[in-house]
Amino acid sequence: MTKIFVNLPTGDLERSKAFYTALGCEINPMFTDENAACVVWSDDVFFMVLTREYFSTFTDKAVVDPKDAAQVLVAISRDSRDEVDAVLAAGLAAGGTEPKDPQDYGFMYSRDLEDPDGNVIEFMYMDPAAAEQGPDAYLAEHGDPA
Repeated sequence: MTKIFVNLPTGDLERSKAFYTALGCEINPMFTDENAACVVWSDDVFFMVLTREYFSTFTDKAVVDPKDAAQVLVAISRDSRDEVDAVLAAGLAAGGTEPKDPQDYGFMYSRDLEDPDGNVIEFMYMDPAAAEQGPDAYLAEHGDPA
């Protein structure tokens, strides 16, 4: 079984924990201390939110400030467009920002959410038929909304 752990730097660990729990995540206390918090998205997907100082112990490279530079964009699927909108509403209410307009491709709908540190999480819904057929076949059958 493959599990995914995404490591994100934060300038304020308590603020990050509050933000991600507002999105519906849980914090795993067994892997949480003054340096890091384990944010549980599902049984297989976790964010390790690490203080900038602690994050820097895992690499010899410079740790970028996510407010100024993008190192990675993480996309998390939701089961519907409404769920995408709901998680964005929760994130915005908890201090996040939406850095760009929603993207609607007909077969896929996505919205970006920046956490208070500037880390970007894309929440997206893809029509199951498009995921199975591929976007070109889906759009040929259902029409291009553009």
